[in-house]
Amino acid sequence: MTNSAASHLLPVFARVDLGFERGEGAWLIATNGDRYLDFTSGVAVNALGHAHPHLVKALQEQATKLWHMSNLFKSPDGEKLAGRLCEQSFADFVFFANSGAEALECAIKLTRRHHAAKGSPERYRIVTFEGAFHGRTLATLAATGSAKYLEGFGPPLDGFDQVTLGDLEAVKRAIGPHTAGILIEPLQGEGGVRSAPHAFFKALRQLCDDNGLLLIFDEVQTGMGRTGDLFAYKRLGVVPDVMPLAKALGGGFPIGACLATAEAAAGMTPGSHGSTFGGNPLAVAAANAVLDVMLKPGFFEHVRKMSLLLKQKLASVIDRHPGVLTEVRGEGLLIGLKAVVPSGDLVTALRDEKLLTVGAGENVVRFLPPLIVTEAEIEESVTRLECACVKLSDAQLKQAAGQ
Repeated sequence: MTNSAASHLLPVFARVDLGFERGEGAWLIATNGDRYLDFTSGVAVNALGHAHPHLVKALQEQATKLWHMSNLFKSPDGEKLAGRLCEQSFADFVFFANSGAEALECAIKLTRRHHAAKGSPERYRIVTFEGAFHGRTLATLAATGSAKYLEGFGPPLDGFDQVTLGDLEAVKRAIGPHTAGILIEPLQGEGGVRSAPHAFFKALRQLCDDNGLLLIFDEVQTGMGRTGDLFAYKRLGVVPDVMPLAKALGGGFPIGACLATAEAAAGMTPGSHGSTFGGNPLAVAAANAVLDVMLKPGFFEHVRKMSLLLKQKLASVIDRHPGVLTEVRGEGLLIGLKAVVPSGDLVTALRDEKLLTVGAGENVVRFLPPLIVTEAEIEESVTRLECACVKLSDAQLKQAAGQ
């Protein structure tokens, strides 16, 4: 066992030997008192940083009232949250779950049921894309389609046809009499902060319209302000039929949601889906508090301003350290820094400088600051990146000299 021999946690995470006791905004304080600049944000979860006063107050107040009552009864605050999400999006209905994977499960079931209710139960297959990440359940693993995640879990769940991202002709070839929908992330996070051109998304919308398919945008990572608007689809100018959300929706409290149009959700009748904890009062209070903050005037303008600043600063570091870094990717504050050195080495070097980041596919390191990050904190992150690059460059020179 790599960590403490006394640990009883199932060893499915390669945990860093570093623990935190509290957080303040964009900062985390370790158990030894060291302060770290948190540009991981719980992997795009803590969008309002740590211990945001409005979120803390909302959760504390709800904790004294009601934690759980089950979905056997009405949920006034859940109705309020669903109404606000629909008002801010294309959707007519919302299903509340506890995670991104659960939100995706709902989207998959809703898409299949949509066609079954219309008399076409044979239409159950969904087109997905290489490099995607949709979750860790058996269905969402199959949708993800990555061999490394599927290994050892038996035959993948049937019903997913994976094609190359951005290859419209491959999508057309994958559509057949059994196709029910197309599932895509507006911007792949885990896959390496990769995206297809806007025209590709518009073409997918047209294909869905022409073939009677549902278009599903997985906005678990891109949603709730991460790309500079409340939802990334608004920046694409393409409206989906179904949209799973999670991560930042609760600002750190577990909650997922699946949004859909009335037409898409027509097959979801009483008993067709459910959740014991989905939409519980604590989660709903947290999510309503997140929306309170994000919907204030100027919030998304701030995200876009910080995004531009961070991208410009990162580009200048690349210019100075082409042997370590090669490219800046992404939108809003979902930024990818493609490395020349192994991305894991860069994450470690940044952590040594007390800047927390997270890896992704294609040898990319993600910079995911909280959306309330300040200009000074952006500057500080770049200073720490510069220090890490200098040390990595020195290590390269020493290695070359040793050879």
